[in-house]
Amino acid sequence: MASSSVPVYLKDENLTQETRDLLSSLPSEKGWLVSQMYQFEGSWQTQALVQGIVNCQKHFEANDSDVILATLAKSGTTWLKALLFALIHRHKFPVSGKHPLLVTNPHSLVPFLEGDYCVSPEVNFSELPSPRLMQTHLTHHSLPVSIKSSSCKIVYCCRNPKDLFVSIWHFGRKLAPEETAEYPIETAVEAFCKGKFIGGPFWDHVLEYWYESRKNPNKVLFVTYEELKKQTEVEVKRIAEFIGCGFTAEEEVSEIVKLCSFESLSSLEVNRQGKLPNGIESNAFFRKGKVGAWRDTLSESLAEVIDRAAEDKFGGSGLKFSS
Repeated sequence: MASSSVPVYLKDENLTQETRDLLSSLPSEKGWLVSQMYQFEGSWQTQALVQGIVNCQKHFEANDSDVILATLAKSGTTWLKALLFALIHRHKFPVSGKHPLLVTNPHSLVPFLEGDYCVSPEVNFSELPSPRLMQTHLTHHSLPVSIKSSSCKIVYCCRNPKDLFVSIWHFGRKLAPEETAEYPIETAVEAFCKGKFIGGPFWDHVLEYWYESRKNPNKVLFVTYEELKKQTEVEVKRIAEFIGCGFTAEEEVSEIVKLCSFESLSSLEVNRQGKLPNGIESNAFFRKGKVGAWRDTLSESLAEVIDRAAEDKFGGSGLKFSS
């Protein structure tokens, strides 16, 4: 794969000496999406993301009015970015007008915190309209202190682990360097279940936000991709109430749901052609957007491996996923 297709957070071109020294002290393993990944604060990251996380933790200052979308990659991030952007700015950008989502990829409208900090600690979010909307793949315990100590809101979305794995698998085959693109799926499932993929372990990531949402429901809202697909308008209203922009008219809800639907976003020229500034092709974020699509990729035996891991990790937590 040409290096121009590789996003900035998979490259190691802008690492400082401080980051290189830190990386030399961290556990590392060959990855199935990158040639090498590093365990930092309990989760596996690329070299550039370790630098981005450290910069973000040191320099990001949250405002009380901020809204933070937290997800693992391929958990509905693109859809949630679109929904939250449309909700927060619906008075500034009415759905009936020339909406930014019609001409701009959702990833260009909502900054990726640690991704933006990969290259430099000098990141300026002051130009974002208030309330600021930003996104992260960080675990709860690795969030910058100001996010946890301020009154900002965190919306967390997770996805059935089998669908998540398959989405990462296909995304990785588009993005991964050539030497790891042909990684066997059986080995990838084993690595996924052990938590050894970028952003993993899945289990710890989900459970941290799950318990935090139960302990502090005014601070963290826990949403599942499956419920969002099943009863989109109900869940969108719940999200809107949580972030302080509830609806008064039912038609407003359905307009936003329609604007941000997979069918609508994936058909737009801006999401089918070209690349984002980080180097990823715009269409890489739109594959199927379905619940249960894992059946097209995973054998029953591999699905059972993930199911057994889920039972083991989530048993007793009260957290369940529809399949």
